[in-house]
Amino acid sequence: MNLDEFACFNQQLAVLLKNGVPLEGALHQLSAQFHDRRLRIELDRLGEDLALGLPLPEALAARRLPDFYRRMVSLGVAGADLPGMLTLLGDHYQRSHLLWSRLRLLLVYPFLVLAAAFGLSLLLGGLVFNFLATFGPVFTNLGCYDQNSTVATTLLIITTCLPPVLVGLLALAAGTVWVVPSWRARLRWWLPAAHDASLAELAESMTLMLRQGANLADCLHLAGELEAGTRAAPELRVWGERLAAGRGRFTDFASPGRAFPRMYVWLIGNSGLDLAGGFQSAAEVYQARASQRADQLLQSTLPAAVVGLGLMLLAQLLPLAPIIVHHLTLYLGFST
Repeated sequence: MNLDEFACFNQQLAVLLKNGVPLEGALHQLSAQFHDRRLRIELDRLGEDLALGLPLPEALAARRLPDFYRRMVSLGVAGADLPGMLTLLGDHYQRSHLLWSRLRLLLVYPFLVLAAAFGLSLLLGGLVFNFLATFGPVFTNLGCYDQNSTVATTLLIITTCLPPVLVGLLALAAGTVWVVPSWRARLRWWLPAAHDASLAELAESMTLMLRQGANLADCLHLAGELEAGTRAAPELRVWGERLAAGRGRFTDFASPGRAFPRMYVWLIGNSGLDLAGGFQSAAEVYQARASQRADQLLQSTLPAAVVGLGLMLLAQLLPLAPIIVHHLTLYLGFST
């Protein structure tokens, strides 16, 4: 789902509700203006369910919307402040969109470079094979290669075919990660910038839930469900088990691990009884870290791509080195 449009929808819906517009009418008016087809369908069906008399929490349960969103809207309804909750959710998803857009750009650029490199490597491979087929006797006359030599044949095949094969495998792996949601969810807890962004998003979600009066144990349980299948889920489950066992202070039940670094736990635990404030501090710190790392990686991607393409070209043109050297020596007058 397009988080930018989803954030805009919640912000506009909050304004309409504050102005006294009925929820069903507001949903109908707003759904028509968004480009995301999935969002329009879900909003139309939500309005139809509400028109049939279903309470909002029950109508949301049947819709394909984020679990966190459904839980938070239910809290807003229970607290009789749905417009205020929608405003908070709109701001939350807007920040998430801005942060993840920068990280997607970080992934899109290398993927485009990989696709271009794959096409270029296939083209060069075909040109080299065609050149060798046409000028193969020149190699023999120069005494550079023996056409019957197994080693020479193997070298030519490897230097010509290996680059496009490797680049193709990398492009296939990148495309698979991009298409499969579960793979993306796991990968974002491994890549440095995406890891920081995931920590910031989780901390902000915990802040919203705690400030709306949600129980800490329920917040940890929901966070674990939202991160199911990632490296964060087992650690959140352990935190919840320790809390249920009577360890009430955050520093007693939370411990650093592979998903949650020591500074993250320290920032939250240092807040004392104000856990919402601690999670908010962690969200701000790790949002800044994610943005900084994304900028650094974007700046280093171009030089790395240029070096990689240069090495690939060098490897594929290596079989032509004897002829190039021969013609250079003739041109410079050093040939015998």
